[in-house]
Amino acid sequence: MAGIDVSRPFIPLNIGVLTVSDTRDEGADTSGGLLIDRLSGAGHILAARAIVRDDIGPIRDQVAAWVADPGVDVVLTTGGTGFSPRDVTPEAVKPLFRREMDGFSVVFHQASQGTVGVSTLQSRAFAGQAGDTFVFCLPGSTGACRDAWDLVLSMELDARFRPCSLVGQIPRFRDVCP
Repeated sequence: MAGIDVSRPFIPLNIGVLTVSDTRDEGADTSGGLLIDRLSGAGHILAARAIVRDDIGPIRDQVAAWVADPGVDVVLTTGGTGFSPRDVTPEAVKPLFRREMDGFSVVFHQASQGTVGVSTLQSRAFAGQAGDTFVFCLPGSTGACRDAWDLVLSMELDARFRPCSLVGQIPRFRDVCP
């Protein structure tokens, strides 16, 4: 049965949080703030935080820098996944992927449908693997980030989750997760 196996140790991951926005600064970044609160509250480590404009170059450059950093295991982005002309996170990040995680979008949309109904179709949330780093690109709304963390990522980024989690696919943890 799926769930957290409390007999196993928790393994903290180093997670970078990138907010993509033309209007937010750190004080107004409620979505990035929520992700930081959630990951820290779960016992993970905030490895890095940044806010960049909705432009392909800065988005791609920041994600690529964190992917190249051995101190970052996972990257979470928030913002730029909708359909407005300035929403370019998929176009910026997907070229960095060596593998896409199609299932994340499916599971995220299923979870999100419970809170926002068919409006979940307005999101191009996606995930994949760039190098050995997992990258999850979430909508910019605080509610969508809450859904993504609480209903999907909190389990998938917890080594205690059974039958399996992504933690065992991170190179430095391949020997600790069966």
